Amino acid sequence: MKHRLGLMAGIAVTALIVSACGGAAAVSDPEPSATETTGTPSTSTTTVPSEDPITTTSKVDDGLPSGPSALVTMFADEFPDPLVDPAAIRPGGPPPDGIPPIDEPEFISIAEADAYLFDEEAVVALEIDGDARAYPAQILIWHEFVNDSVGGVPVSITYCPLCNSAVTYERVVRGVETTFGTSGRLYNSALVMYDRATETLWTHFDGTAVVGILAGDILEPIGSPLLSWGDFKEIYPGGTVLDRDRTGAVRRYGTNPYAGYDDPLGNPFLFAGPLDDRARAQLRVIGIEVDGKAAAYSINVVRDVDAGATATPVTVGGTDLVVLWSAGQASALDTSEIEGGRDVGTVGVFVPEVDGARLTFSADSGVFVDQETGSRWTVAGTAVDGPLAGSKLERVPHLDTFWFAWSTYKPGTDFIEE
Repeated sequence: MKHRLGLMAGIAVTALIVSACGGAAAVSDPEPSATETTGTPSTSTTTVPSEDPITTTSKVDDGLPSGPSALVTMFADEFPDPLVDPAAIRPGGPPPDGIPPIDEPEFISIAEADAYLFDEEAVVALEIDGDARAYPAQILIWHEFVNDSVGGVPVSITYCPLCNSAVTYERVVRGVETTFGTSGRLYNSALVMYDRATETLWTHFDGTAVVGILAGDILEPIGSPLLSWGDFKEIYPGGTVLDRDRTGAVRRYGTNPYAGYDDPLGNPFLFAGPLDDRARAQLRVIGIEVDGKAAAYSINVVRDVDAGATATPVTVGGTDLVVLWSAGQASALDTSEIEGGRDVGTVGVFVPEVDGARLTFSADSGVFVDQETGSRWTVAGTAVDGPLAGSKLERVPHLDTFWFAWSTYKPGTDFIEE
């Protein structure tokens, strides 16, 4: 039976955010504490891997430079010039890894996960060389990181609730495999992560090392869209799902400690920088960057719940693209129960071309169809019926995020609102 767990009514949104951001790491007592019954992480029994960071982190033979830990000091003579003002990197509440990443993920079948996941719930979908995995938002909202290997590729799946963004990176730095964790700090209301090889600080949003011995390095992103659970099951019937019963922590999975945060009229938590006033700070946008040219499309440009699906042609950086949108994905940050959030839909951004032939897409009764062959396509860019069945469109990485986050990290971005 699927369980619905509510949060205690009357708790202020800000208090919930502070509680979640300052949450405990692995909880050893299998019985939830009184605070956990409200959906707020317990602080009674914790294990914090990096609460006493080491000052010289990298090994002599690992190929990485050795130097002080940026978790200890953001000012050291050995560091390259920082890419952001260290004073703007603010404590977010917890110590390093106080929000515990999942370092040894375990997976279950779609049938097993279907016992508790609702079709409307969001999952981060990652597929590499036929290895398809779902990372439910109901787990990521409490952990923010999963260090995994998918299709033989070492990856870190990251999720920032405060900027409503999911990004996956190859967790390899200068040829050296490492893992990533939560630093406990924020930069303009977005999580700051750190690598465990050198304890350099990196911005989650664009995978850039900003303070520390590796400042200036950039991680390789891998497309990992947010899909509804219903879409993931249909598109990847042989996929596997992150197991919420073996995360190493006790959390009220299925509940949202940031209830009410997905508010287009709201303001970001602990945001200190200037806001781009072309749109409300927490308007949902689709962020796309091609050849150094960035554009943000208001979700209202493509969202049409009554139609069920839309196919919107766009041009970014001189490249013609198509944005596919389908209804049926609930916002994980709206209501106290994740599956009950308003319908924000699922987005996919693609190059509309197969074997050099350009395609023109439309949405018909909630299904995507190319006008050239009449083939039917999923929101994941795969043809499932017609002459092109089995073909896949080239995915263009994008971010489903808030305007304040995209405009901060991509200053000068184009903004399209209608």
